[in-house]
Amino acid sequence: MTTALYDLTDVQRVYRTAAGEVRALDGIDLVIGSGEFVAVEGPSGSGKSTLLQLLGALDTPTGGSLVFDGRDLGRFSSAELTQVRSRDIGFVFQAFNLIPTLTAAENVEAAMVPLKRGRRQRRSRARELLERVGLAHRADHLPSLLSGGEQQRVAIARSLANEPRVILADEPTGNLDTATAAEVVSTLGSLAEQGVTVIVVTHAEDVARRTARRIRLRDGRVVPDPDAAWRAEPPAHDQPGVSFS
Repeated sequence: MTTALYDLTDVQRVYRTAAGEVRALDGIDLVIGSGEFVAVEGPSGSGKSTLLQLLGALDTPTGGSLVFDGRDLGRFSSAELTQVRSRDIGFVFQAFNLIPTLTAAENVEAAMVPLKRGRRQRRSRARELLERVGLAHRADHLPSLLSGGEQQRVAIARSLANEPRVILADEPTGNLDTATAAEVVSTLGSLAEQGVTVIVVTHAEDVARRTARRIRLRDGRVVPDPDAAWRAEPPAHDQPGVSFS
């Protein structure tokens, strides 16, 4: 049985503006297990980005509980959330965000500087991670000499620098062509097979269908997916906010 890494119960995120209250998330019940490869889908304004921020310990709920590895993140201080982000979570974005004057290996090394690892240890770890994503032969190349797919795989290697338990990828194939996107998704999927939880926010149908589970949001709630192959039996009167555990 898969161990639950995230356990969300009635999670809400409300923003108060001059125009009134905005309920970005409105009662999310969700369990995500260790080593799962999950897609989060939904139209603009459905709450995808807000959910990703909560899962990434970049924000906390205004209601409900968000438990990560047995700990309620909603009760954490800012310093404790920073520790969770630096130790347990890696981020991959649509824009590769590589430093243009550093080589692929140096970009990966840069992510390890806050942990105060020695230069030799950082260099060895960077080479190991680039080999893991199939780019050992491009370690000494600047980003400008890499294709879009190669740059994104460097970004994935960088996200693994501190051995996180979770990779959160926000539209990681948005700037890539179809064939290159498939390569990146394959790389992410292989990480899940190795035990890393991978959560991908995407609008791309061809990306979502290659994940093991698809979570769909609408108006800040999880909605049923009648086509999901992982559903054991047809739902009887599903309601928004159902748990896909």
